[in-house]
Amino acid sequence: MPRTRSDLEPSSKVAYIVSRFPKLTETFVLFEILEMERLGITVEIYPLLRGRERIVHAEARELVRRAHYHPFLSLPIISAQWHFIHRRPAAYFRLLAAIVRDTFGSANFFFGALGIFPKAVRFAYEMEADNVTHVHAHFANHPAVAALIIHCLTGIPFSFTARGSDIHVERRMLKQKLEAAAFAITVSSYNKELMIDECGSHIRDKIHVIYGGVDTDRLSPPLQADADGPFRILCVARFEEVKGHACLVEACRLLRLRGVSFECHLIGDGPLRQSVERQIAQAGLVDHVKLHGACTHAQVIEQLSQAGVVVLATLPASNGKREGIPNVLKEAMACSLPVVAISISGIPELVDDGRSGFLVPPRDTSALADALERLQSDPALRHQMGRAGRGKVVREFNLRTSTAKRAQLFQSYLR
Repeated sequence: MPRTRSDLEPSSKVAYIVSRFPKLTETFVLFEILEMERLGITVEIYPLLRGRERIVHAEARELVRRAHYHPFLSLPIISAQWHFIHRRPAAYFRLLAAIVRDTFGSANFFFGALGIFPKAVRFAYEMEADNVTHVHAHFANHPAVAALIIHCLTGIPFSFTARGSDIHVERRMLKQKLEAAAFAITVSSYNKELMIDECGSHIRDKIHVIYGGVDTDRLSPPLQADADGPFRILCVARFEEVKGHACLVEACRLLRLRGVSFECHLIGDGPLRQSVERQIAQAGLVDHVKLHGACTHAQVIEQLSQAGVVVLATLPASNGKREGIPNVLKEAMACSLPVVAISISGIPELVDDGRSGFLVPPRDTSALADALERLQSDPALRHQMGRAGRGKVVREFNLRTSTAKRAQLFQSYLR
């Protein structure tokens, strides 16, 4: 059973380290923080970078005012270095040497770790003064390095969540972080086995699989009769290689050749947007594929209420990046929508092929078009899959349940 506010220790204060805050596409971090505080755990937010996006979710604005932002260098940061050099010189320099040694050979990790080291030391100084009881990093890469630095300087226990590309692209220092952490959370059994293969079976019990949850109360628009007009396909994803927009547009081209009546709506922004726009124009799909740009979570919910299916044609990117379990699929299923997705990573742990949606192989645009066409032609199947999908999300991917499990782990490691 989910724990309530009264079940939890009122003095708990958890510091969340995130790469960037606020970030439009990371609603899973935002809503987890809000739910954690509803349970009675104070969350202090320590971003490595301040988000500067044009659109900010309304729910994030108060958290932005509370977040602990720092530049890469300042008098307070210099003061924190001197504090630990004076108090624990051996630990400080041993830690710095270990970070340099263990990240050497990866430009991303090496320069990233050196860049965040002084800031992480400042975080350690503030957290110790503020009586933080636990440090949790969202993502296993740079945020987890910062959490490790804080732990080594202060002794505050730490943990981290491994999601997708943070362990799929490069796993440098993953073993060191796992061995030093009180525990780790990952969002799929697929990820857990990958981490064990990389770091050894001795860390198996430290890794907890807790599925990321969505607000199934908010994401429950009433079922409506099928609207007149073209079948409405929705994709909510940042325009980058791993999201597979090129495959989706090609599947749309095949649907048009087959005479299927549809509209495909793309929500998001990113570096490949112009490339996708050119592909849409070249395929003659301007009247069929609509781009909406970046949207708030409330706007996404409005689009979900009008959709007939949600599709995500994700694929392994050339740099090794791949999805964990995409939040948008959970949100769609919570809204009683069928989904079409790719059978990769942890996605089959969410989507039951043929029951709550269809899973197709990566880059198989014909199979993607077949699945969309079948759903377009069979409203009864859409409703049946939608009901099954919502039931699974309510049971296994519920924000309140998943956050309560995280809170219980934090409570287990109070200082």
